[in-house]
Amino acid sequence: MMTCLIKYIVRTSILLSCVLSVGFVYAADIKNVRMWLAPDNTRLVFDLSGPVTHKIFTLNKPDRLVLDINNAAVKTRLSKLNLKGSPIKQVRTSTKGKNLRVVLDLNKSIRPRSFDLKPNDQYGHRLVLDLFNTAKETVVKKATPSDAKGKLRDIVIAIDAGHGGEDPGAIGAGRVREKDVVLGISKEVKRLIDKEKGFKAELIRSGDYYISLRGRTKKARNKNADLFVSIHADAFKDSRARGASVWVLSSRGATSEVGRWLARKENSADLIGGVGSVSLEDKDDVLAGVLLDMSMTASRSDSLQIASKIHGNVGKFAKMHKSRVESAGFMVLKSPDIPSILVETGFISNPGEARLLKTAAYQRKMAKAIYAGIKSHFWNKPPAYTYIAYKKNGGYKQSGQRRYQVVSGDTLSVIASRHGVKLNVLRKTNDIKGDKIRIGQVLRIPTS
Repeated sequence: MMTCLIKYIVRTSILLSCVLSVGFVYAADIKNVRMWLAPDNTRLVFDLSGPVTHKIFTLNKPDRLVLDINNAAVKTRLSKLNLKGSPIKQVRTSTKGKNLRVVLDLNKSIRPRSFDLKPNDQYGHRLVLDLFNTAKETVVKKATPSDAKGKLRDIVIAIDAGHGGEDPGAIGAGRVREKDVVLGISKEVKRLIDKEKGFKAELIRSGDYYISLRGRTKKARNKNADLFVSIHADAFKDSRARGASVWVLSSRGATSEVGRWLARKENSADLIGGVGSVSLEDKDDVLAGVLLDMSMTASRSDSLQIASKIHGNVGKFAKMHKSRVESAGFMVLKSPDIPSILVETGFISNPGEARLLKTAAYQRKMAKAIYAGIKSHFWNKPPAYTYIAYKKNGGYKQSGQRRYQVVSGDTLSVIASRHGVKLNVLRKTNDIKGDKIRIGQVLRIPTS
C-alpha cells in the first residue's frame, strides 16, 4: 500500500513539473473587455475568470496609462475595441513571468481611477478602469440682485435616468432593461420641458454609460439645477408586485446628510441653493449647521410638494404602489441645496407593467405626468429672477419691488434666502415685527 502511494506521489510530481515546464498556470484570465463613453469620462471593464490584484500609474511625453495585473493572461483580442471618441489611441500588452502589463497610449491627459467588482447576477469578477477628462466642468452662475441687470434666467430641471452602461438596472419580462426604459422616459421629459418657455432641462445621463450616485447630484449642482428628478423602474422577487411610486428624502436621511456635509471640509465652499453666493467656508460649525438645516428643510418641503403633484398625475392612469408619497434615504436625493425626488415608474419585474413600460406610448404618458407636475409647481412658486416669476408677477422689473405669495413650508428666513435679500430688510419692507407669516400672505420683495 505504501509503495503504491509513493509511486502516485512521484507520478503526480513529474506531471506537475511537465505542466510548469510548458507554461505558467494563471490565477485569472481576461475573458472580455467592454468600453463605455460618457461626456466626461471613458470606462473600461475587464471581465475576469477570477479575482486579481492590480496597480495603475501614468507616464507622460507621450501620455500613457499603465495597468499591471498580477498572475493574469489575456484570452480576448483587445484590438477589437472601438476606440473612436475615446482618449485612447491604442492598447498594447506584454508579459513578464506570470504578470500582465496593459499599456494605453493616450491622445490627451486623463485622471485615472481603478477598482474591483465582485460577481453579481449578470457578471463575474471585473476590473474597472475609469479615465476622467481633466477639463473641469463650467458652472453657470445664477443671477443675483447684484449681477442680474434686468436679465431673466430659465428654471433648470436636472433629469436623471437611473443606471446605465454596464449597470442595466432591473431586467424584466422579455429582457426589457430598466436603463433603457428610464432613458426613454427621461428624454421625453426633457423634450416637453424644453418646449416650455422659461424652462430648461438638463439630462444627467444622455446615453448608455454609468455615472456614480454622488456624481449625478454633482452634475445637477454644476448645472445650477432648481430641481433634481431621478427616474427608475422598480423590481421585486415576487413578480406580482406592481405599482408606480414617488419618493422624497426621509427626515433621518436629511439629518445624516447635514452631518456628512459639515464633517467634510471639501464641501465647505459649496453654494447653498437659493442664497445665491453664500458658502460655508467662513462660517463657524453652529451657523453652518443652521444654514444647512434651513436649506435642506426648504429643499425637502419643495420636494414633497412636487412629488405630490406628480403622484397625483401618475395615479390618473396607473396603479400606485402606495396612496401617498413615500420617503427613504436614497443617496441621489441627499442634496442639501436642490429639491430632489425619485420616481419609480412601475415594477419592471411585473410582466404586465414591463410590457407597458417598454412601449413608447406609455413612456410618453409617464413623461407627461412628470412634466406637468414640475410645471405646475414652478408656476405656483417660481424662483426669483426667472422668466416664470416675471410672467407670474405681471412683468416686474429687476428694481423696486415684486410680490410673493406664501405657500406651505415657507418660513420668513427661507424666503429671504431664496430671494437674496436680508431678513431684516424683508421684515422692514413688510412691517413684520417677528417671524410669523401665514399661507396665502402676499409679501413685497425688494429687488434693488
